[in-house]
Amino acid sequence: MMLEKVRVIQYGCGKMGMVSLRYLYEKGAEIVGAIDANPALIGKDIGEVAGLGVKLKIPVRSDAEQVFNETDADVCIIMTKSLMTDTLDAFELAARHGVNAITTCEEAFYPWTTSPEITNRLDRLAKEHNCTLTGSGYQDVFWGNLITTLAGATHNIVRIEGKSSYNVEHYGIALAEVHGAGLSLAEFDEKIASNNDLPSFMRNSNEWLCSQFGWTIKSQDQKLVPMTHDTDLYSETLGKTIPAGHATGMSAVVTTVTHQGPVIVSECIGKVYAEGEKDCNDWVIQGEPETLVKISNPATVELTCATVVNRIPDLIKAAPGFYTTEKMPTASYRTYPLHFYLNK
Repeated sequence: MMLEKVRVIQYGCGKMGMVSLRYLYEKGAEIVGAIDANPALIGKDIGEVAGLGVKLKIPVRSDAEQVFNETDADVCIIMTKSLMTDTLDAFELAARHGVNAITTCEEAFYPWTTSPEITNRLDRLAKEHNCTLTGSGYQDVFWGNLITTLAGATHNIVRIEGKSSYNVEHYGIALAEVHGAGLSLAEFDEKIASNNDLPSFMRNSNEWLCSQFGWTIKSQDQKLVPMTHDTDLYSETLGKTIPAGHATGMSAVVTTVTHQGPVIVSECIGKVYAEGEKDCNDWVIQGEPETLVKISNPATVELTCATVVNRIPDLIKAAPGFYTTEKMPTASYRTYPLHFYLNK
């Protein structure tokens, strides 16, 4: 095993990052740098940000280049935004310094067709600097590994249907905005629904599943539909009240037809929740036999952060380049400090 602790830079210290920092600390990683642009966080000790009750003498800093120049990190966790275009700079910075990087950017889960130019560029850069880049998070287990594991007990698959719902309030403003939260229906139609280049999270997950199963895609259809509420809803993340009838978020339905026959239809609903609404994660594999799994009220933020931290040994051991997680081992629970899972 590796004798030294895994050295990690946390890039993004908001609602997700504060959970990730605590998990890294508790899994025996050495946090060597923390980056965020929020003035309210800059200068704060990461122990305070993560609520650890101890100071780690690592402040949150805004100059990402300087953090990378001054640290000798093994891994960077990027928890900023949801699209490859928005995380490109962070990925490039990590790759240029030869630092393995893993992100919660949902498009990065399988970006080969939605952002081929960026992904191939990053793939080449990572190979040049002998490091690995990937995307992970909640979908890695709950829209990916869970389904392929269930499929291992299935004789014949005709159709896979999935539905997942999450409260965008828990994730920060970047996620809320990409779901159209707060927009009028006309604005939603202009900025979200009519933008065919905007990949919903399920599109990337469907393609991840197809890659895992060895299925080739015949056709793919995506529908982005605004979610609304009949009374005003206050959004803490947006810092404003969403008027009744305006978009509280969106439902994305992606239908993927394969040349091998099976069809995947998946829906993700991300919105500002009204009182009493809860997360869900429901999947059915139709065929012989049929299997239905329902996960009630999953803790999506914590599950996302735990998956990313647990993936770190896989990331370090993976081949250089942009290496998506369907090519990695099944996500695993880490009983011991992360460096225990690495060979010398």
